[in-house]
Amino acid sequence: MTLHVPAQREPPLQAAVEMLRAAGIESPRREARLLLAHSLHVLPGELVSRPVALSTSEAVDFFGFVNRRCKREPLAYITGRREFWSLEFSVSPSVLIPRPETEILVETALREFSQPNAPLRVLDLGTGSGCLLLAFASERQYAQGLGVERSESALSVARQNARALSLGNRVKFCCCDWNSGIEGQFDVVFANPPYVRSSDLRQLEPELAYEPVCALDGGVDGLDAYREIAESVRRLLNPRAALFLEIGEGQANPVQSIFVTHGLHVSGTVRDLAGIPRCVIIRA
Repeated sequence: MTLHVPAQREPPLQAAVEMLRAAGIESPRREARLLLAHSLHVLPGELVSRPVALSTSEAVDFFGFVNRRCKREPLAYITGRREFWSLEFSVSPSVLIPRPETEILVETALREFSQPNAPLRVLDLGTGSGCLLLAFASERQYAQGLGVERSESALSVARQNARALSLGNRVKFCCCDWNSGIEGQFDVVFANPPYVRSSDLRQLEPELAYEPVCALDGGVDGLDAYREIAESVRRLLNPRAALFLEIGEGQANPVQSIFVTHGLHVSGTVRDLAGIPRCVIIRA
């Protein structure tokens, strides 16, 4: 495969912007700067004082990243980083990239459990990068957490993030299914399960083709994971516990019905900034 490295007749940053714009990237200038900073191992703000010209090896590295992005590989996978809850998380193709709308689950849980010194037990079902569990634990210094995940490679990323955030002493991880291998009861339970209908996967934006299918594919109607969680989560909830579920657009009513059918109580829903119901709160 031939790497496209533009001739140095124009500034490399501008060349990258034009390549990204032609590939349909929404914020080509912002992403070009982030990719240049990543290739030079500097912070984006440091580029202001750097010369525009790149050495041959620097240009190869930079435009290697630009070419990957032009093929719609997510920026987070190229840089290996993603910000969530103002914290920096490592990410890889083994984990779903944390989304801003998922922060609603953390915000809602912190509001529901507002005592900063409460000794909470926290469970994260399908932890992925660990972003939900670790973000919540960063705000509640006496919280103890467990993240469960079926993928060992995803757990490796989560453990790396726990160490980087100095939370490894309070947060543990386990490779197991949602409905087995978990002991005890918890106060706070998070779940951001796969909720895309199988038939819709090919219609999603190109970047999602790089993300793990198991973290996206929710079955024929997108609700398979919710049914699985509803069947087993009751035994994991202590009497005052709450489950915070992320849902997709149009899924609020069917998801609520699934949990009510299993004898659980829906205590509320929270909308995202676009007005879409994004978080469902379930109690025993």
